[in-house]
Amino acid sequence: MDDTRSRATAHTRAFMQRSRETLPAESDHDFELARKGLIGTLDKPFIPSADGTRNVWDLRPYDFLTSATCPPTVHPGLWRQARLNLIHGLFEVTPGIYQVRGFDLSNVTIVEGTTGIIVIDPLVSVEPARAALELYFKHRGRRAVSAIIYTHSHADHYGGVRGVIDDETAAHLPIIAPHGFLQEAISENLFAGHAMLRRAVYFSGAMLERGATGHVDTGLGKSVSNGQPSLLAPTDSICATGETRTIDGVEIIFQMAPETEAPVEMMLFFPQFAALCTAEVATPTMHNIYTPRGAQVRNARNWWRVLDETIQMFGSKTDVLFAQHFWPRWGRGEIHAFLSRQRDLYKFMHDQALRLMNHGCTPAEIAEAVRLPKSLAGEWYCREYYGTLRHNVKGVYQKYLGWYDSNPANLDPHPPVEAGRRYVEFMGGADEVVRKARVAFEAGDYRWVAEVLKHVVFSTPDHEHARLLQADAMEQLGYQAESAPWRNEYLVAAHELRHGRLNWATKRAGNPDQIRAMTPDLLLDYLGIRLNAERAEGLRFVINMRIADPAQDFVVRLENSALTYTQNARDPDADVTFEITRAELNAFVLGPPDRPVAVSNHSGNADVLKTLLGMLDTFSPTFAIVTPD
Repeated sequence: MDDTRSRATAHTRAFMQRSRETLPAESDHDFELARKGLIGTLDKPFIPSADGTRNVWDLRPYDFLTSATCPPTVHPGLWRQARLNLIHGLFEVTPGIYQVRGFDLSNVTIVEGTTGIIVIDPLVSVEPARAALELYFKHRGRRAVSAIIYTHSHADHYGGVRGVIDDETAAHLPIIAPHGFLQEAISENLFAGHAMLRRAVYFSGAMLERGATGHVDTGLGKSVSNGQPSLLAPTDSICATGETRTIDGVEIIFQMAPETEAPVEMMLFFPQFAALCTAEVATPTMHNIYTPRGAQVRNARNWWRVLDETIQMFGSKTDVLFAQHFWPRWGRGEIHAFLSRQRDLYKFMHDQALRLMNHGCTPAEIAEAVRLPKSLAGEWYCREYYGTLRHNVKGVYQKYLGWYDSNPANLDPHPPVEAGRRYVEFMGGADEVVRKARVAFEAGDYRWVAEVLKHVVFSTPDHEHARLLQADAMEQLGYQAESAPWRNEYLVAAHELRHGRLNWATKRAGNPDQIRAMTPDLLLDYLGIRLNAERAEGLRFVINMRIADPAQDFVVRLENSALTYTQNARDPDADVTFEITRAELNAFVLGPPDRPVAVSNHSGNADVLKTLLGMLDTFSPTFAIVTPD
């Protein structure tokens, strides 16, 4: 199959031609919107790390996207969106509101107050956020930061905050976020953080070579910056729709949007600017109800109802709509149409998935059956650049009924290796499966090739022909995907099948700011997540732990291979009692298990602490996905 690699097959070329015929009528309107208000940008479109040893952001490898001619290895809809996401710089949204776009996966918004600026969502990492602010200062003059606002709990909307303000400044400024922000930001990025980071290698495709046969986009923006992440805890929480704040002379009306694109999220309306910030709830793409990187499934019912509330509250007052990804829209008529169709998109997916669920259809059957109506599919801003209809209707099913489809044959299936061994034996052996899969490949049935060869790869991982043929099928599926995450998933899988696992060595779950921001109970929860139940089998002990600065008491128990704790308690019969500083606690919970135990003072059996450390797992950021090991 070597001669087909990195080239679109005849079947893929035919698929692309059919896809072009289903796209909305071509228009320059989005390109006009994306360029409107451009003030200036970097002379050279890259941002170095703080020490100057590498670039944490670089748009130069995407120069191939300047061509309007779509190659046969990229879906034409995705090619268009990727070219739009290449437009970068400082933009005036409306006098007094500015955005820096294309410096990271997300946008940073800057609102001018009476004396300073309000910064909304300071990007993924420190260096791009600092560069974005300096670009603003270059063109608008240096101003003090009056406040920081986080619209929601995803890291691309807060990670660069230390590029905008330092600790001394932060101590005197409001940092505003939706209620529950810190809990959700930390639980998502640490509790399941190692798994999400590994899956993010597939989802983002950030390690793929840039080019027409590799990475072209993420669907939300070009890529994710690779700088220093940070976090400063909020000092002010928004709890209810209709709450207002006046900051540096700017009135803001908040609308809560929980369980939409993030577990906690909010939108902002600026009456004096007639401007609405929709955060990530309404953007020019279909978003994810279920995201392949892994996260809590979103609530499509909440999503459409929130957008309907937005229309009722602000639709007749909004002259410009902007979000924390992509480009704004201007004019009440266009804004109303956009919000209405985005609302109807999530309502459609929710209702049609439930309709078919109640007819007894399984997730796979629902995904195969549902198609967008022409009125929605005909809008560029409802297309599947990021989320997909297939995954989203499965996500609705999961929200209501979970993963089980009620067929007892799927109640307790074999795990991949054991299932693979049995499937391959039934199908006549690995070589015979590969032979038949090659016929299916030549017929263009790439989904089936990927499915059947999965069993060969997991049962016989050293079968080179199976791995390479599955990689070829994955590659063609990637080329055909309109969704950038689907493309990235397929192409990373193809790379790893051919060359071995990609190692995103610079990425680890939990950055120092996140760890410092965690409450002690969250740290203890994470300690329990790392507990290896087999090593804890039959063991029992009780620990009294006092955390200094400020003093907090916990009773920590190991019993039944579970680590539990009670706050504001002491046990007179504890095996060991000790006092620990917050810095020592951070090191205890998050450090390697073979380190010396260091606490300020203790009484009782200190070996209990060593025993506990010896029962903790260390997570690998490079676990296998498309192979068994």
